[in-house]
Amino acid sequence: MGANTLIGNDVYDRNDEDLGEIKEIMLGMSSGKVAYAVLSFGGFLGMGEKLFAVPWAALTLDQNKRFVLKVDKDTLKDAPGFDEDNWPNMADESWKKYPFIL
Repeated sequence: MGANTLIGNDVYDRNDEDLGEIKEIMLGMSSGKVAYAVLSFGGFLGMGEKLFAVPWAALTLDQNKRFVLKVDKDTLKDAPGFDEDNWPNMADESWKKYPFIL
């Protein structure tokens, strides 16, 4: 599949609740593999949304060809995200305390 066909795909939790959509797909430059997806959560028309770096391996496709993440909405509400203008340093170890975030 082309990466551009995956951007904008919906992401749901295991309870079939809409969590958001894939905003970007990030590649590991040294490995050449997909490192993580950027999940947009909340907000309206791109305003007030929170972004999360989700390891690619944490996402699965269901029979409806939607991505499923084993994290519920409440967990995302309380987790540290970032906004489009302030991307975090993903090498910072403090991000690793959340298993769904790199």
